[in-house]
Amino acid sequence: MAFMKICIIGSGNVGSALAVGFKKAGHEVTFGVRDINAFKGKANTEAHQIDVALQADAVKSAEVIVLATPAQLAHEVAASLGNVADKIIIDTMNAVFAKPANYNNATDAILDNCNCKDVVKCFNSTGAENMANPLYNSEGIDMFVAGDSVKGKEVATKLAKDIGFAEVYDCGGNEKFGLMEQMAMAWINLAMMQKQGRDIAFKILKR
Repeated sequence: MAFMKICIIGSGNVGSALAVGFKKAGHEVTFGVRDINAFKGKANTEAHQIDVALQADAVKSAEVIVLATPAQLAHEVAASLGNVADKIIIDTMNAVFAKPANYNNATDAILDNCNCKDVVKCFNSTGAENMANPLYNSEGIDMFVAGDSVKGKEVATKLAKDIGFAEVYDCGGNEKFGLMEQMAMAWINLAMMQKQGRDIAFKILKR
């Protein structure tokens, strides 16, 4: 699988961490924004020389679209993408505190509001710090993916491994989107509510 053209919508902590990692891995990365002169994470984007374009232009030229906006906006963002039938969309969002209207999770909202069927959920089960650096004592932590799209899973798996994750475990089809968000809630609970700190991660061990 060759290097890919990636559009990231959402330039906060998660989007920025993934953008830097994807670019270091050799992929062509562009943030899709509504205002090129004013958007969240602008200074960080400039520091790492990540390309920026208006959303419509970034989406049009991309093969892969990574959505990293607030989850309650998932349906609105999906509807704003235009014709994305030939794209792959990776949803990194978690609707655990605020949900998109009439949806229990962000990925279902995306599927229902755009014409892309290759939508998968990945990069949602840990914090931005672990996406920026997935290595613990030189060993990569694990990532998880779910969705019906085989092609989408293959791409998400490659991208995760490209930025340092050790294994990417397939959690199932579209029916597992909610489970994936609960995995995120488990990490959030341990890291913040139980005060374990954000430098914790999931790793599957096999006997």
